[in-house]
Formats: sequence, C-alpha cells, structure tokens
Amino acid sequence: MALFTLGLSHHRAPVEARERLAFAEIELPEALHRLRALPGIDEAAIISTCNRTEIMAVTALEEEARLLEWWRRERQAPDGYLEKFLYTHRDLGSVTHSLRVACGLDSMVLGEPQILGQMKQSFAVASEQHTLGPVLSRLFQHAFSVAKLVRSQTEVGAHPVSVAYAALQMARRIFASLEGQTALLIGAGEMVQLVARHLQQHGVGRIIIANRSLERGERLAREVHGYAISLDDIPGYLGDADLVISCTAAQHLVLKREAMAAAIGTRRRKPVFLIDLAVPRDIDPKIAELKDIYLYTIDDLRAVIAENLKLREEAARQAEVLISDQALAFARWLESRDAGGTIQEIRARARASRDEVLDKARRKLAAGDSVDEVMSFIADTLSNKILHGPSRVLRRADAVEQSLLLNAARKLFELPDDQA
Repeated sequence: MALFTLGLSHHRAPVEARERLAFAEIELPEALHRLRALPGIDEAAIISTCNRTEIMAVTALEEEARLLEWWRRERQAPDGYLEKFLYTHRDLGSVTHSLRVACGLDSMVLGEPQILGQMKQSFAVASEQHTLGPVLSRLFQHAFSVAKLVRSQTEVGAHPVSVAYAALQMARRIFASLEGQTALLIGAGEMVQLVARHLQQHGVGRIIIANRSLERGERLAREVHGYAISLDDIPGYLGDADLVISCTAAQHLVLKREAMAAAIGTRRRKPVFLIDLAVPRDIDPKIAELKDIYLYTIDDLRAVIAENLKLREEAARQAEVLISDQALAFARWLESRDAGGTIQEIRARARASRDEVLDKARRKLAAGDSVDEVMSFIADTLSNKILHGPSRVLRRADAVEQSLLLNAARKLFELPDDQA
C-alpha cells in the first residue's frame, strides 16, 4: 500500500478550474464516504479550500487512475480537464508536500496561517466520518506539530502578510487614505474577519457587514465597531460603499451586475473598489464592465503578495530544512510500521512452535523420559522448526533469487560477510 496525494492548486489551476473541481463543505461527508468505498482505498481525506483541492489516500499504487476517474465523475468534468492542472505525490513526496502545506510554504501567501486551520477542519470531518486510519491520522497530527515547530523556530509567519492584508494594500492603492471611506464586507467567515480587523486598524470610516446569518454578522460588527445587515439589504447600501470585499460559501453569485449598475448611478463618478475572495465567485464578473469600477479576484492579488514575500523567503528556507528532516522521520515511522507487522508475525509463529514443543516435552517427562533426553529433544526440535522453512525456500529458489535471499539471510542472522 502507498500514501498518495492527488491535487490541484493556485500554482497551475485558474480560479475557474478551482471553482469547478472543489468540494463545498456541505458535500464533504458524503463525498468522503463515496471515496472510501472505492475498491483498494484503505484511508481517505479531502482538503478543499479557495486555493487548493487535494485527495489524500492510503491505497495501492495502481489505484491512481481510479482516484482520478472518481474525482472527474464527482465534479462532472470532461475527459482530460483535470489532468491539465493535476499534481501527484507518493509516500515521502506526499509526506513532504503535506508538511509544506501545513506550514504555509505552498500557499499563495508564503507562511499564511489560515491553511493550517483549514487542514484541521478537514481532519475533523474525515475523523467524524471514520475515513481515516493509522497512517493519515498520524500524518495530520505530525503536520500540525511540524507547523507549530516551524513557527516557533523561524519567522516564516512573523510578518503581516496574508490574502486579507494584500487586499487592504491593494485598496490603499486606489484610495489615498481609507479614512472616511465606507467598506461593505459580504460574509462573516475567517477571511472577512481578518479583512475587517485590518480595515479597522487602518482607520476606515464605516464598516458594514452583510451576512446570511444576521446574528453572526452582528457579532463581527460589534468587534470592529460596524453594523450588520442581511444579504437581501445589500442593494440599499451599495451606493454608500467605497470598498466591497466579499468571501462567502455561496454556490451562486451574491452581487449581480444589475444591483451594482443601479448603485453606480447614485455615486456621481466616485470609484468603487471590489475584491472577490470567494471560490466559487461571489461577484458577477460583468460588473468589471461598468464605469468607475475596480474589480479584482483572489488571483489578482498575486502581484501585491509578491512584494511582501521577500520578508519571508529566508525564514522559508530555514523551514524547508526542518520540514525535510521531519518528513524523513515520518517516512522512517512508515517503514518501521511495515517491518513491525512482519516482526510480529515471526514472533507469533516462534511462540506457537515453542508452545507445541514444550507440550510434547511435558508429555515425555510424564512418560518417564530423562531430563537430559527431553532437553535434547527441545533443542533439536526447536532448531529444526526455526531453520526448516528458510532452508526450504533457499533450496527451491532460482539462482538470482537465491543470491538475494542469501545476502538477506547473512544480514538477518548476523553472519560474517566473508564466507571463505
């Protein structure tokens, strides 16, 4: 069996592909059950975020094509579509990749901490659905520990760089000052919370939180001294919004062109800055056709993010060394786990032979055989039982196989290399 990762991310897959091939949070439990039910799949987990979707499995190597076909069917993607964006990792490569992801080294924003929380959520869902086993469970826990180690021993997460912070920096390029500006934030999840806090810290005039759950929106609004509205109320506030930043889990457009066009008519050529951080997108792409509109998606943040990466690059190099060592440590555990099963079988067989011989020895003693005779019987019989199987296999092996077995036998029995 092999540890296997099949995935796509922002590195090669555009936002349209990531939308199409992602799994919504509500879909994950049933999808995990269908994945785990595939023949040859022993363990399974799915990580699906705005920037990546990954299928992790403990499976036979020949099951790679089955995993790929399952993903294609689940997302109803045409033949050949997935392969354009796909990456695959096996065993040590899969371990190293998972550790890099957990530490934020594979993220759009180097060292960002949000992915670790998303991985923990994926682990929790897979645990609840009982699709994990000893390998993936330990790998997730190991990844979480390594991420903590990297953050404590390097400064990869020390600088204020994130998608939320990058969005704020881009907004400040449009507006000379955020003071007096009105920000309309759609959603109340982790990303919007980060944006809201950044905006408050940088002195934005007003913050309006629009959310499906008014109660949750009000909690965030209280924290940042803003106020909350429902999604249905958005059209009434668009005319006041200088910044619109959206990130919801909706599977449909939340802000449509018609509503934005109506709002623009009331603003007297005052520009509106919009960023759509959601996958699938929240904001109708056609809004970009309107005058005085600056609309960006999460992919457009790349240039802003690149300017901030230099602060973390040296820390990232240090983190890569730690990750390499920790990946090898996990790989050694995997190898010892495989050897451990074989060792347990050998010991169990030896114990069974011992018990059988001792039982016969006791009967001989009861029948009046001398102690010396019984001890000789035990020694000879156990020696024969231990050596009979390996000797038979060696004699029956062909020349090539016999050479390999002889080398292994000399190591196992700690015989000297020189047979002369």
